[in-house]
Formats: sequence, C-alpha cells, structure tokens
Amino acid sequence: MKEAVDINCDMGEAFGRWRIGDAHDEELISLISSANIATGFHAGDPNLMDETVRMAAAHGVGVGAHPGYNDLQGFGRRKINGTSRELVNDLVYQVGALREFARRYGVPVQHVKPHGALYMELAANPDLSQIFIQYMRTAAPNMFVFCMDGSATCLAAEEAGQPVVREFYADRDYGDTGWIVFTRDAGRPDPKAIARKVVRACTEGIVRTVNGADIPIAFDSICFHSDTLGALDIVRYMREALIAEGIRIAPVSQILNSDAARRSHEQA
Repeated sequence: MKEAVDINCDMGEAFGRWRIGDAHDEELISLISSANIATGFHAGDPNLMDETVRMAAAHGVGVGAHPGYNDLQGFGRRKINGTSRELVNDLVYQVGALREFARRYGVPVQHVKPHGALYMELAANPDLSQIFIQYMRTAAPNMFVFCMDGSATCLAAEEAGQPVVREFYADRDYGDTGWIVFTRDAGRPDPKAIARKVVRACTEGIVRTVNGADIPIAFDSICFHSDTLGALDIVRYMREALIAEGIRIAPVSQILNSDAARRSHEQA
C-alpha cells in the first residue's frame, strides 16, 4: 500500500497554433504533481515551453524535460534511425533548452523523461541507455530519470547511481512482460476503469495485462498523457480515487527524498 504517489503528465505537446487532444494544460496543471514538458522535437516550441514551465512553477509542480525523436509529423511515436551518440546528442540539445526556461523561472529541472518511440527504444537498447545515462551522470547527476521498471534505461541508471523513477502507465495497456503495449492512438479510455486500475496498482501492486493475467508492478509515479482523449476526466477520477484511499499526491522529488530520509533514520 502506497502512502504517497506522484502523478506525472506529458504537457506542452502542441506547436504554434496547432493543438492535440481535448484537454488544456492550464486545466491539467493544478491536478498533477510532475510535468513532462515537450522540448521542441516531437512537439513544443519556445513560447509554449516558456508558458508551460511558468505554469508548473506557479503551481509547485515538478518540472521535467520530455525530449523525443525529431519527428513533428509523427508526434515522436515513429522510430527514427541514428547512431546511439546521434540520438543522445538530440536528447542533450533538448534538455539544455528546457533547462534555460527553468532557470528563467527559478525552478530546477526535476527529471528527464524521454518521449514515445524514443522512450521505448531506450528501454530495449542497452547501448543507447548507457550513453544517455553517462550524459546524465556528467551533466545532471542528481536529476531523476523516468523509465519503466526492468528496462535497459532503469538498469543502466541503477548501475551508475543515477536517481530513477519507475512509472506506472494509467492510460496504457500492459503486456505479460510488465511493459506497456506501445500505441500511437489510445482512443478514449474509460476514466472510471483507469481509476480502478490505478488504485489496485497502488494498494495491491498488481496490474491486469491484455491477456488477462495479473502481474506484479513496481513504480514510483503514475503517468497519463495530455493527448489521450478525456485526459481531464482521467486525472480527476484518479485523484478522487487515490485520495479516497488515503494516498497523498506529491512531486516525486518530495516522496523519494522523504523515503530516503526515513530509511536513513531507521538505520541510525
């Protein structure tokens, strides 16, 4: 049973006047605790990055960089071929851009969470994950990396000593391996069913797969996507269900730092 959990959301995922999904970031921002802010390659532009960081800072929401493949047309959900070093250089470029906007508003970049197809490629590619984590160890050794438990990204970060946040995907299905079933279109899921799924994961540590199996799931943060249709209802139902179970919602930096402090006290 979790006492507290982070809710993170992919945000700032528009470009110029073009918008995706049916929820507005200004409605979602007060209902989450960590924001994954698009950094310009799959979505986002300088004005939108500035606006989203400003909103997150005003609401006390943890700011995260959400870099993806250089794929505006495919919303970063198509694989782009390149060497591991080329792809990590794209990540460096995007994280650096968001860092400057965060500095502008006097807030730290709490975490980095790769987007879409790049997230899945990192999860399965040890070489790419190791170069990415080497960059993080040099440039941001205290910054959290958001990833799936058991992924190549998670293993590389844990081995190198990079802080890790394992995610549970509220609005995505799971396969029997414990990994999400990657999709370019999640449709309009039932927000009440998602709330029940999230509560079960938090209270029992279990998720049901697409094949009907119940498998254990380990996580620190719950993710949903602003471009999923019905995103506002999804987060509202999730919050209500979690609070009804006595589960507190807070930025992951507060939760994990609090847990580390408690363990240190217990060991003393």
